[in-house]
Amino acid sequence: MIRFLLRAIGLISLAAAFILVIYDGTKSIAGNALSLTSVRALWTLLNAASLAKIEPLIKSYAGGFLWDPVMVTFLSLPASAVLGVLGIVFILLGRKRRPLIGYAR
Repeated sequence: MIRFLLRAIGLISLAAAFILVIYDGTKSIAGNALSLTSVRALWTLLNAASLAKIEPLIKSYAGGFLWDPVMVTFLSLPASAVLGVLGIVFILLGRKRRPLIGYAR
């Protein structure tokens, strides 16, 4: 059951990454310039209130170090790449174990 859930989340993440690649590609072609959707833009589009709530939460518990260099860098990454990597990780976590060969157990 857990493997199925991990693979389903991985496939949904890969599908979302593919949709974002198509979206960014058409936007780049239409604008004659490279246009990539950042994680911050996607998060703001989906739920802007949670992004506004998480910043003071991270700053208060982890200090300024975790927010400024780490989260700001993460939020500026292309969303398609982040979703693609997450999808691959979830699919790898949900794959079946290879059977052991011989007497190694």
